[in-house]
Amino acid sequence: MTLEEAIARYPGAETFMFGDGPALSDELLGLVRAGTKTATCADERDFEDGKEALPVVGRRDIALNWDRKPALVIETVSVERMRFCDVPEDFAVAEGEGTYEDWRNGHEVYFARNGGFDPQMMLVCERFRMIEDFAQAADT
Repeated sequence: MTLEEAIARYPGAETFMFGDGPALSDELLGLVRAGTKTATCADERDFEDGKEALPVVGRRDIALNWDRKPALVIETVSVERMRFCDVPEDFAVAEGEGTYEDWRNGHEVYFARNGGFDPQMMLVCERFRMIEDFAQAADT
């Protein structure tokens, strides 16, 4: 499916990519496909000045592969803002990237390489459910 077809199928959807490079993007998309990843977070500064669209409960958005082809569609089920240091274990584990400690360590490194890390930094924390996997649809 092309991006244009996906946008036509999901009017009002925003597009985004998981991660900050092809390997991490592929890994995170795989976790979503497996049902392991049902949450994600981003530094609040990523949404300043319209850089990225804030997630909206009920909106369906298109996750892209690193090559900007549609990978899957998610629907946001909840959005909360909270400080990194206040992220609860159940949310961190819902990100599907290991234990709570794995999440803390991995995200500290991720945020440090993407603009800076501070335990007090504000995050936009989103829970979602997968609606459609375009790779799976292509296989049938």
